[in-house]
Amino acid sequence: MKLTEITLKNRTAIIVLTAILIIAGAYSYSAIPKESNPSIEIPIFIVNTIYPGISPSDMESLVTQPIERELQGINGVKDIRSTTTESFSSVVVEFDLDVPITEASQRVRERVDLARTELPPDAEEPFIIEIDLDDFPIMTVNMAADYPLSRLTEVAERLEEEIEAVAGIREVEVIGSVEREVQVNVDLAALNGYGLSFGQLVNAIQGQNLTIPGGTVDVDMMSYLIRVSGEFQQPEEIENLVVARPMGEGPLGPGLVYMRDVAEVLFGFKDRESFARLRAYKIDENGSKIDLPDDQIQDNQVISLNIKKRPGVNILDTTAEVMEVIENFPIPSGTNVVITGDISENITDLISDLENSIISGMLFVILVLVFFLGIRNALLVGTAVPLSILVGFIVLVVAGQTVNFIILFSLIIALGLLVDNSIVVVENIYRYREMGYGRFEAAKLATDEVGYALIAATSTLLAAFIPMTFWPGIIGQFMGYLPMTLIIVLLCSLFVALVLYPVLTAYVVKLDHEESKPLPVVLKGILLGLALFLAIAIGMANIITLMVTILTILFFYVSYRFVIKPLSIVFTEKTLPRILKYYKVMLRTFLKRDYRPKYALLRNIAALGSLALALLLAVVGALIGIFSPASGILFTAAGLFGVIGFVLVVIHFLEAMFIGGKVSIIIGLVLGIFNAFILFIISFTQTVTVQVWMVLLAIPVVLIVVGALGLLRKSVKPLILTDNRSLLLNSVMGSLFAIFGMFFMAPTGVEFFPETDPARIIVELEGPIGMNVYASDEIAKNVQQRIYDLIDEDPKVKANIENIQTNVGVSGDPFFGSGGQSPERSRLTINLVDFGDRAEPSAMTITKIREVVRDIPDVIINIEGEEMGPPTGAPVNIEVSGEDFDEIVRITIPERSLSFLLKHPPHSEFPALWM
Repeated sequence: MKLTEITLKNRTAIIVLTAILIIAGAYSYSAIPKESNPSIEIPIFIVNTIYPGISPSDMESLVTQPIERELQGINGVKDIRSTTTESFSSVVVEFDLDVPITEASQRVRERVDLARTELPPDAEEPFIIEIDLDDFPIMTVNMAADYPLSRLTEVAERLEEEIEAVAGIREVEVIGSVEREVQVNVDLAALNGYGLSFGQLVNAIQGQNLTIPGGTVDVDMMSYLIRVSGEFQQPEEIENLVVARPMGEGPLGPGLVYMRDVAEVLFGFKDRESFARLRAYKIDENGSKIDLPDDQIQDNQVISLNIKKRPGVNILDTTAEVMEVIENFPIPSGTNVVITGDISENITDLISDLENSIISGMLFVILVLVFFLGIRNALLVGTAVPLSILVGFIVLVVAGQTVNFIILFSLIIALGLLVDNSIVVVENIYRYREMGYGRFEAAKLATDEVGYALIAATSTLLAAFIPMTFWPGIIGQFMGYLPMTLIIVLLCSLFVALVLYPVLTAYVVKLDHEESKPLPVVLKGILLGLALFLAIAIGMANIITLMVTILTILFFYVSYRFVIKPLSIVFTEKTLPRILKYYKVMLRTFLKRDYRPKYALLRNIAALGSLALALLLAVVGALIGIFSPASGILFTAAGLFGVIGFVLVVIHFLEAMFIGGKVSIIIGLVLGIFNAFILFIISFTQTVTVQVWMVLLAIPVVLIVVGALGLLRKSVKPLILTDNRSLLLNSVMGSLFAIFGMFFMAPTGVEFFPETDPARIIVELEGPIGMNVYASDEIAKNVQQRIYDLIDEDPKVKANIENIQTNVGVSGDPFFGSGGQSPERSRLTINLVDFGDRAEPSAMTITKIREVVRDIPDVIINIEGEEMGPPTGAPVNIEVSGEDFDEIVRITIPERSLSFLLKHPPHSEFPALWM
């Protein structure tokens, strides 16, 4: 390969390049922005409009429908849905994914501007919300105090300003605060007695609460700005406001009428729009989890600050800055601050898992390679994993990507694939060195020999992931990071194997009989300093990773010194030659051919040939079907040959079992024991039906029975097939059919994202439309008390729960409903302890909570664990549309539906109707 010649001729540059890549990769890994979910563009916009005091039906005709009519004329709109409640309208517009997000936003804003002319003049201006996955809080700061809530609100607002000053923070949403307002309570009798109207009071306040600009005036060499400030500073100023100057000799006599004569002016609070409470079970001021005595566990009315970051910023750095702001903030005495829902903890755990997996995986790979290549070569191959990942991070930074949990999981998946190319290169160079070639000549010949094979092997891996990059929809954008990451790191591993490792191996590789040259003192000092630097850097980043590294290295040294090296000598000198001897015998057997019997060729190729012909006819039929409908004959022929091939493969599979005899019995026993063991383990966590047992044990039983019949066979002549190669291929194809058959008979089920043990439980409550926030708060308190009673009664549930956060008057689902805050909605967030500290699975805790809160009337209750992954909505969505709303209600909830629900009580075969 020309590439190998270039790298070996410029080997000094390659060494320098390797050092540069290591340093740049480490810097890229530390500097790349880290976040929880992938930053994807979701072309969904929500148009919210408020019109106070309007019924839902009038709101729909006056506000919702005019906005919908304008939005329907936009090109590229996929779906428009609306939700109309009392005084509130929400229209959700979803675009096709091929429409650029900026263009879609501009179209929506233009159409909403046109719709404003059709809206009532008293309606507020519509405001547009753009859906963004980064719009969800990265953490929640809960503040509780033993002084009045109004003062706590002032403290929370000051903290809000400090946090919003952080560069990576976009917005801080405050829940549970109170807002001051001046209330003018009019005495209707006094107002009528003075012959005044309500409008006169309003005009009097508006006319006096003004700041009037007076222009500028020149005095000597200076110009001064003049203004008349008339804005109210104290509520008493409103009391002394002159409302009217009556004329004549009325019963009340002449004189001025002041605001205090007809109204009471109070400096009070606005009606509450939200409530927030927090009950902590296991947490101290340092964030450590401790068991609190029962007399210290109480509900705290808190003010919650939901902190949202800007897209693309480093969530770890942003969280650290926010924590620093909170620590330096002058919090008054008597104020408690509890942080919940910190997403950075999940990211830190994922990164720690990745680092530990890379280090542990690299060292265990080295342990395996020591058997064949020796300690020096094994260490060289093991470094391919972190080197490939570091180069991959350089590519990710250059491409402008951020690290999220999809990319981190992809890197963990790729750990076992990154070392393959380097193993082949290093082992082949070692083989050429054993043949007597020089260092760089061996590197050139060995790399030339396997270079194109490595490119082909890597291309086959890429071919499996490239189609996933065309995954359509929002889900495709979300999951597209997985194939992208795997493709990048696999290409990086190929680059490392073909460009860097020929040179590195030529310098480092050493045969067993070669003497090691002592390292220069300067080089020893450099290596020792580098090791100390890496240890300090790893320890500062993550002390757990440093400890895992040290313990793994100690384990590696002890294992290699006393276990692996002796076993390696025995394996390479005694065991491996025996294995190769039996392997040669097996190869000769499988490659044996005998075409002497009559029609041997036809008998050997009929089954697999029929399947191949069926596939070919199906492909040709599909291509012809694009241009002509006359492809039915080809599909019929393909089906016929496919059935023939399937039947013949099954026959030959049984033939292989029969000829196998004793071998078939042994394989059947091993497979049966393995399947039974797996089913036995699964039965501890879920119910395994008799059908599943029968299906998974059917193939082992067939192997044993047919193999036992084969023991009665006395002739050595072939039954049908004469070619052992064909017998092997048909057996492999028959095993494939058997696996698909077992899956068809006992399916495992399909789900989009696997169910995991969630870290928090979300309890969403929705009352009837029109319910005020105070009634919603009472319902939330009822649910809270039921959960508290469950916690007191069940020690396992209590051990699982860290704290419970309650928010009343929250927004609905921004993806599949409306994003506006609703007084009838409440949300309880139950944060659980770490996975290793839980007394029972989270799913069991969720089930117990469902049991205690399911029978609250007139309230829609949804209890789910926190899910990882893109928004998907409900599993089933049934929509009934029409022009007559009363008829829709009759169709949707008829009397027969009530009888249906009575026949199927909660938690029957239709649990979705109840939860």
